[in-house]
Amino acid sequence: MVDVPQDLSAVTWPVRTARLTIRPAEPGDVDATWTFRRLPEVTEWLTQRTGDRAAYAETFLDPDRLATTLVVEQDGAVVGDLMLRIGDPWAQAEVADRARGSQAELGWVIDPAHAGQGLGTEAVTELLRICFEDLGMRRVVALCFADNVASWRLMERVGMRREEHNVQESLHRDRGWLDGYGYALLEEEWRAGR
Repeated sequence: MVDVPQDLSAVTWPVRTARLTIRPAEPGDVDATWTFRRLPEVTEWLTQRTGDRAAYAETFLDPDRLATTLVVEQDGAVVGDLMLRIGDPWAQAEVADRARGSQAELGWVIDPAHAGQGLGTEAVTELLRICFEDLGMRRVVALCFADNVASWRLMERVGMRREEHNVQESLHRDRGWLDGYGYALLEEEWRAGR
């Protein structure tokens, strides 16, 4: 997926669910997200392990990263974060303009101290609604290591379908070559499942 400039202005922030508030990340969120993103059970599955707060802050505050990060709060406390990356799916040259910015990739981290309460499901369900209703996405995708059971189970709970099972295509820093899963949901599937 090729990144295009992300425009989240179609969304009225913050967005509230029954228990959560979702909003764009701000520089002041570094410490709150660092508290759970530094935990071994979280970094196990993240793309990058940052060894100290300064390195984490540099990554978090990168303008491209900050523009694709949303914060999840419960009762004013940060309990997780979401990635929302809008991009272009593959298209033939003659119709590429019709595909531009029609696909989103999602990611998520929920603080393990708040796991098992359905907060991830609630947050990602709302993020899907934002993608399809507010942003007009045609398709939403998410990827994970096959061994990251909690992540792919969440994808299935929110109605995403497993499209890919890639054999030993993902190199894990500690576990070696692992299988990867790709999930997706089309806008019409999302509407039918509501």
